Amino acid sequence: MRAFITGAGGFMGPHLVNFLHEKGFEIMSTYYEPTSDINELKAKGEAIELDVRDKEKFKKLLAEFKPDQVYHLAAQSYPTVSWDRPNYTIQANVEGTINLFESLKELKLNPVVIVACSSAEYGFVTEKEVPIKETHQLLPLHPYGISKVGQDLLTYQYFKNFGLKGIRVRIFNTTGPGKVNDVCSDFTKQAVMIEKKMQKPVFRVGNLNTRRALTDVRDIINAFYLLAEKGIAGEVYNASGEKAYLIRDILDEIIKITGIKCKIEVDPKLLRTTDETIIFGDSAKLKKATKWKQVMPIEKTLKDMVEFWRVKLK
Repeated sequence: MRAFITGAGGFMGPHLVNFLHEKGFEIMSTYYEPTSDINELKAKGEAIELDVRDKEKFKKLLAEFKPDQVYHLAAQSYPTVSWDRPNYTIQANVEGTINLFESLKELKLNPVVIVACSSAEYGFVTEKEVPIKETHQLLPLHPYGISKVGQDLLTYQYFKNFGLKGIRVRIFNTTGPGKVNDVCSDFTKQAVMIEKKMQKPVFRVGNLNTRRALTDVRDIINAFYLLAEKGIAGEVYNASGEKAYLIRDILDEIIKITGIKCKIEVDPKLLRTTDETIIFGDSAKLKKATKWKQVMPIEKTLKDMVEFWRVKLK
């Protein structure tokens, strides 16, 4: 089996490459402005730089590799960045997805395509509306969320009109070792910096009263694979953790793991103008289709993230 992975230089890519490599896949991965070590990708397959806005190069690589499965992870993936760079966000995420499907259509290739969509597509929801089902209205709160709606509906459109086997996965809050720029990453990094006396014993935090259904990246990668094997083309599936954690409780768990003594201070810079009170999805459809289940406990995830930063910050 041959797997083509876009955006493999981000957070999820190396985990997916490792997973598929262990299953014996031949892999071609692409990266652009990577945030992870691309040498890890090159050790387990062919890894090539690709800006997904470059359709001709995109098409050329697909023509050469002829994949059985495509995992489309490439994206500008930060909501905060999307406010500063809305044009780039739309171009990378929407135009990049068009380039993928147009290339497959023109080449007459029809692999299973797993498209990494996002819970950000749903936007603001109330306590009464969670856990969110796939049928919930899509009212995103930022350009990033809008771009993900674009990816999502384009995937459906290319299936409906041309029979291309796209499967949409609306991913809820995902974290784990190697993650940067999310609350778990920020908290575990700060804890290790305090532990190593690289930071004063003061935790800088934003809103601790929101709740997030957190999932370990290794569980999400397994969901991708199971959907590629058992999912229904054209369908959309939520991939969410089974419990919505209060962010304050996450902080307390990290302090417990590291044993540090510290003060906690709210940093106004970390407060968002629009911050969803709760993000929590219903994954029943995914479970029914694939028998997927969340197996990584939050304590294990946070411990592994602490160890990641202990090594990284040596």
